[in-house]
Amino acid sequence: MPFSLIPSRLFRCYQEVAPEFLRQAGVTLLLSDLDFTLAPKSVRRPDPALRAWIGELKAGGVQVMIVSNNRSGARVTEFCADLGIPYQGHAGKPSTRGLEAAMARAGTDRAHTAMLGDKLLTDMLAANRAGVLALMVEPLGGAVTLWQKVLHALQAPFKAACRRRGGDGRK
Repeated sequence: MPFSLIPSRLFRCYQEVAPEFLRQAGVTLLLSDLDFTLAPKSVRRPDPALRAWIGELKAGGVQVMIVSNNRSGARVTEFCADLGIPYQGHAGKPSTRGLEAAMARAGTDRAHTAMLGDKLLTDMLAANRAGVLALMVEPLGGAVTLWQKVLHALQAPFKAACRRRGGDGRK
């Protein structure tokens, strides 16, 4: 599988990823990171906006599953139970094993799957290696720590490459 850090599409936040866009791309399964993609890491429960977005995706025929490297199984379990969606924990991204296990559980293949995340070195690399549509969002809550700021700055050239390819979903 390709070793690429360049996302297929960029969005400001998860809410910009519309069911219609996914349908047009042939996506029936949206795998998503949790921390900083759907909620800041400190948030224990989904907010009304996230609940509404998940509802729109489900109504549009898109199944959603969290694929997380999060070490706190309790938080992911509670968060996903509140949303009524499954999750694949201890995914080991950028390994593809978590994405592959999630696709198998959902009964779909890579051609009908997308991965949504906020980090190049885990989410986008895993998506590209697995051969699924790689969708990137800006981290919710922004880069707070010095390490997060460094990582954010290092991602800029890869995001720019995505934009040059016409993958900027921000309108």
